[in-house]
Amino acid sequence: MIVRDLNKARETDRLVKADGWDSTRLLLAGDNMGFSFHITRIAPGTSHVFHYKHHFESVYCVSGEGNIEDLATGKIHQITPGVIYALDQHDKHRLSATSELVLACSFNPPVTGQEVHREDGSYAPVAELA
Repeated sequence: MIVRDLNKARETDRLVKADGWDSTRLLLAGDNMGFSFHITRIAPGTSHVFHYKHHFESVYCVSGEGNIEDLATGKIHQITPGVIYALDQHDKHRLSATSELVLACSFNPPVTGQEVHREDGSYAPVAELA
């Protein structure tokens, strides 16, 4: 059984910070669960382009408000508490926060914790990190 405390995890290298967001990786590839699980905070007034070409991601909004734009179609969806979105087509997207967004995120394949966003908004394939 794995038990972790979010607040304690934020005091370790499981907290990854970038410009306008941070992500606490509560479950990683090394936990052998088949997915990773993160709590991500997006700062109000920020906008970020992501494109997980090598991962599937699902995101559940715990709190805050913002929107996600599908950059292939231009369609914009409002993000509010209780909304989930799943990037089932490796969708390139822009995530914007009106107020601080707190998001519960799951990645498959799981991230290792060593990833950084590349210039195109993606993480490297898992094989490149081995």
